[in-house]
Amino acid sequence: MQQVIGKYRWTICTLIFFATTINYLDRQVISLVKGYVEAEFKWTEIDYANLTVAFQLSYAIAMMFIGRLIDKLGTRLGYAVSLIAWSVAAIGHGFISSTGGFFVARAALGVTEAGNFPAAIKTTAEWFPKKERSLATGIFNSGSNIGAIIAPLTVPFIAEALNWRWAFVITGAVGLIWLIFWFWLYEVPARSKRLKKPEFDYIHSDEDEKAEENAASTSKKISWGQLLGYRQTWAFALGKFMTDGIWWFYLFWLPDFLKKQYSLTTTDIAVPVAIVYTIAAFGSIFGGWVPGNLIKKNWPVFKARKTSMFIYALFVLPVMGAQFFGSFGMWYAVLIIGLAAAAHQAWSANIFTTVSDMFPKRAVASITGIGGMAGGLGGILIAKSAGYLFEYYKGQGDITVGYMIMFVICGLAYLTAWLVMHLLVPKMKRAVL
Repeated sequence: MQQVIGKYRWTICTLIFFATTINYLDRQVISLVKGYVEAEFKWTEIDYANLTVAFQLSYAIAMMFIGRLIDKLGTRLGYAVSLIAWSVAAIGHGFISSTGGFFVARAALGVTEAGNFPAAIKTTAEWFPKKERSLATGIFNSGSNIGAIIAPLTVPFIAEALNWRWAFVITGAVGLIWLIFWFWLYEVPARSKRLKKPEFDYIHSDEDEKAEENAASTSKKISWGQLLGYRQTWAFALGKFMTDGIWWFYLFWLPDFLKKQYSLTTTDIAVPVAIVYTIAAFGSIFGGWVPGNLIKKNWPVFKARKTSMFIYALFVLPVMGAQFFGSFGMWYAVLIIGLAAAAHQAWSANIFTTVSDMFPKRAVASITGIGGMAGGLGGILIAKSAGYLFEYYKGQGDITVGYMIMFVICGLAYLTAWLVMHLLVPKMKRAVL
């Protein structure tokens, strides 16, 4: 079947792109007002690390359940409930009066934001055939970069002009506008009145998935125990465990690194942080395009995906020298970290897509949730390690040594993850549920 240039599935992709943008805008605010809140509540580096852990731990635990909930509620209602809840949690940060209150707010944000990626990946599986899923995932996943670009270009100036509390309230309220368009435009393909038949047939052109959908109506409920019995589940989960924390490290500590390493002010960091995530946005889209292009050249789907991920893992390695090259000028460090962030996003677009490659649609959100939980636990490990390293070397009078160690960990994580995934699933084998 020839490709159908139907615009409606790309409209859906645009919707989840904006949801992901809002998701990352809301979670990044704390890193950009850290200086204000740190001074008000007398935080140490370990206190800040513990706050990131509160977010990541609640995010990880929620991931285990939210995917199942979205599989049950469906993407239309499940996505909307999640976004309403995380918008309220984000706004709530602006009314906190104690460090304990911040722990509660970060935990609430973690639980509610966990719904974004299981819902987004399930939506992509419902609306795109396999050959387009990595590109669609790369496009919506680039929203995480756009959110991270918008944040430093707005949040520091809101905090400076008003105060840090308004930064949380204003950014948190943005998500409620998205809901109008979601309920107006979204429905699953089978019930969508806007979808033309040629595009519907094209979306459902994968033969193996047709057979699975026909059998799904008579299938029994899939338990977590069953899902955890598949090597494919562990390949995805361990890949996420080893690499998700690296992205969160950039997200929560990049502004602080630039301040400590180059003595920048809160508003000075806006442009370099925005540039890092602009580069990353291109990496996400390009990273999704590459395997799709290889598949069009008759590469097997899994080989195209795995080869692309290996290449992206190699592009992360230079980040180990970010501080060395940054000693010749800040912009060298910014560009190298931007390259690593782009490689992560390219990797992320593909590791998400391996779920729909290996599992039927009815299990996609659940498997994504399991992998998201593993990624959250990996993020906790990175956050705690970073907090203790930075506090120790801050006491020694040179916090930049702690950053050097963290950049080495960042550089090696992806090749290690790729090798583990390859050992678990050396060849494409679709799970039979």
